[in-house]
Amino acid sequence: MSSPPTGPPPGEPRFRGSPSRRTRADRPVGRGAALLRLLRPRGRIARQETGPGDRLALDLVTTRQELARWQRHADSYERELARVSHERAHLLAWLAALHPSSALITPAADSAPGGTHVLRLVAGERQLSWRLPPADLPLFAHVPFAEPAPVFPRQDDHRIPDQSAHIRRHTRLLAVEETLFTAPAEFIASTDSRPPVRPADH
Repeated sequence: MSSPPTGPPPGEPRFRGSPSRRTRADRPVGRGAALLRLLRPRGRIARQETGPGDRLALDLVTTRQELARWQRHADSYERELARVSHERAHLLAWLAALHPSSALITPAADSAPGGTHVLRLVAGERQLSWRLPPADLPLFAHVPFAEPAPVFPRQDDHRIPDQSAHIRRHTRLLAVEETLFTAPAEFIASTDSRPPVRPADH
C-alpha cells in the first residue's frame, strides 16, 4: 500500500521561506500574476510623482490661478470706482448749476498748481465743499474760478455740524416745503368743480 503524498496539494504555488524570496518558478503566472501586478502598491512610482519638484509645480499653478482670480476682482472694482467717480462729478456739476450765486471753484490749499480743486457753494445757510480731481474740471466750466482760495472755517471744528448730516436735514426740509406749498392735483380739481351759479341767485 502506497503512502500519501507529503508535498503541497496540486494548484498551490511551491515556495520556501518568505514570500519575498520566491523563485521565478514559484511566482504565480497567467491571470493571477496580472491581477497581483494590478493590485500591487506603486509606492516607488507614487513617491516619484509627488516629489518636491512636482509639489512646487502644482503650488505654482494654484498660486497663478488665485492671482488671476484676484486680479479680475481688482479690475472689476476699479471699473466700478471709475463709474461712481464719473457720476459723482456730473452730479456736483448739476448741483453747482442750481446754485449759481454761491458756486465757486478754488485750488485746494494742500495741492500743487494744476492739481486738486475744491467746489464750494452755500446751501441751507451753510457752505459746502467737495474736492475735484483735475480730470473732472472740464465739467465745471460754468462755475466761476477764484484765485487764490479764500479762507473758510475748518471743516473739522466740533462746532460745525457734519456736512453729510447737514445735507440730509436740508433735503428733508426741501421735501417738506415742496409738500406744504404745492397743492395736490386732486385738491385743485375738487376746488374748481363748483356748481355753476344761476343768474336768479344774485
